[in-house]
Amino acid sequence: MTAMTTASAWDVLEGVNLPDGYRVEITDGRIIMTPQGENQWEVILSASTQIKKQLSGKGRILSDVMIDFPSTLFGYAPDMAVIAPGAERNSRRRFEWHDVEAVLEVVSPSSENNDYVKKVRAYAECGIPVYVVIDPAEGVSTVHNAPSRTGVYREAERVPFGNDLFLPLGDRTLVLETGDFPVEPPTPGAAAG
Repeated sequence: MTAMTTASAWDVLEGVNLPDGYRVEITDGRIIMTPQGENQWEVILSASTQIKKQLSGKGRILSDVMIDFPSTLFGYAPDMAVIAPGAERNSRRRFEWHDVEAVLEVVSPSSENNDYVKKVRAYAECGIPVYVVIDPAEGVSTVHNAPSRTGVYREAERVPFGNDLFLPLGDRTLVLETGDFPVEPPTPGAAAG
């Protein structure tokens, strides 16, 4: 078991009863609670079912589960996290950032800046090999690869819904069919882009 040498952003929530039905994360030291939308849930259900089947016991997938990152300002519970085979929980009973092979986040209007900007930087700095942003409003996913400790991914590919997503995880590649991912209807009164 790996020993943690730094405090976790999650420590501030120790002993707090969090409301059911809300996703809780910490960004820039702020606690953010958001309800999960129907389209977001449908994407998570579809993708996690596909991933679990392909992992065949070699690793695991978690959804909205706290991961310990090396920061007291950022505590993320990714929509989906693929955990490496053989990874063990730390003394807090959580997996750590270095156990994560891929993160998939489903964008909602309230999480757009976090998913497209802050999490790209944080996940790249931590060396998360694959980061996927799934955007039902745009009907597109962006697969980020080749993280740099400077907070950028050197490769990014936009994949429209309906096309397969390829997630390279070391010696294996997961394939996600996106044909059943729901596309959000345009917001009434919003200009078409």
